[in-house]
Amino acid sequence: MPALLVFLITLLGCTAAQAQSDAFPSTYAAPPAQPILLRNATILTGDGMRFDGADLYMEEGRISWIGEGDTAPDTVVVDASNRWVTPGLIDVHSHLGVYPSPGVAAHSDGNEATAPVTAEVWAEHSVWPQDPGFPRALAGGVTALQILPGSANLFGGRGVTLKNVPSTSYQGMKFPDAPYGLKMACGENPKRVYGGRTQSPSTRMGNVAAYRSAWIRAQRYQADWDRYNKAVEDAAEAAADDGSGASVASALLTNTPPRRNLELDTLAGALRGDILVHMHCYRADEMLTILDMAKEFGYRVGTFHHGVEAYKIADDLADHGVCGALWADWWGFKIEAYDGIQENIALVDRPEGGCAVVHSDSDEGIQRLNQEATKAMLRGNRAGLSIPPERAIRWITLNAAKSLGIDDQTGSLSTGKMADVVLWNQDPFSVYAKPLQVYIDGVLRYERGNPDLNPQSDFELGQLLGATQ
Repeated sequence: MPALLVFLITLLGCTAAQAQSDAFPSTYAAPPAQPILLRNATILTGDGMRFDGADLYMEEGRISWIGEGDTAPDTVVVDASNRWVTPGLIDVHSHLGVYPSPGVAAHSDGNEATAPVTAEVWAEHSVWPQDPGFPRALAGGVTALQILPGSANLFGGRGVTLKNVPSTSYQGMKFPDAPYGLKMACGENPKRVYGGRTQSPSTRMGNVAAYRSAWIRAQRYQADWDRYNKAVEDAAEAAADDGSGASVASALLTNTPPRRNLELDTLAGALRGDILVHMHCYRADEMLTILDMAKEFGYRVGTFHHGVEAYKIADDLADHGVCGALWADWWGFKIEAYDGIQENIALVDRPEGGCAVVHSDSDEGIQRLNQEATKAMLRGNRAGLSIPPERAIRWITLNAAKSLGIDDQTGSLSTGKMADVVLWNQDPFSVYAKPLQVYIDGVLRYERGNPDLNPQSDFELGQLLGATQ
């Protein structure tokens, strides 16, 4: 085929989805990692297994084996006797970087509260990599996290998944190939924010009507692009058949691509399943309404966040394959949060199909996700559910990775996965547990008591001074 034809077909075929997939790409690349052997530890793999007095070997930034196997001559051996090893912790709901510390108005970049639908904004464009919250979360064992817009809007925009590594740019933190998330919110927040303005909505029925109107626009936008892409494909086939270029020229004249719309790019991505839907929702009845709406428009809800009444519909969530990203014991701070119970996470964690996740939504809570999981495990055991550590660890590792669409790369200590690993001083479900070492892609990124791996920024000096007094 002549080069000109190839160029024209390529030009015609530059879809909205392709254009946005190339925007602001991740520049993160794992640095070289020396082989590491953690010897004689209690290992929780993240996928339901526990090994006592076992070895774990990391090589070339990946999990190589647990138990026995070959090691390289330059392997660094770490005595992990009486220590515990888990996958790196993952927080699926964080606002670090968009509501960074110091908490001043100049740093308030998490909510574009100018319209009920702001699907066009991307949280990553507000992320400040110097936020002291990132290294503090790392000291708590967090190796990956999703940064979301706030919950003022019905559609708040895109979330981004980050590696918890130091960088001068957010692109240097972006988890390679992680799908985007779409932040949505139901209930009190959007109707409270917009109810006092001339904009709608001001009621829950107004919320749902506005969602549906937005999805209708997105369906039309997607259909316009589908028709255009079909014309491009037909032109390419015709050009391949006759080689004249006439069909390509005709396609150029008669098939102008639809006008790009950033808001609808995101919503159409969610309809296609390329962007994962993360829905802030508290009440059981509203979550069921959202599931019906997803069925109406043919998209999938990936995760309900907060969900203090998720225990009431745990079977429905499991049947739909929807994760519940939940707090251990937050409740009662507004009316829709009143009917929460501390057994919520344990009840959502159905043995078949359940996907319970412990999230923080807090710059402090992210530093102790393990303790939040401990509280949920304790309440579940008191309720007679018999939840051992090897099951509860999934709430902050593999299930969280599943929620973010990265469970094929991280979240468990399976052979071949990224060597995102935490070495704890003791059982991570103890209130006295502290990470001693944190590895990301097999590279030691944090070591307790090692100042070379615990840099301090100008923005936390006052806080650190206060903490020592």
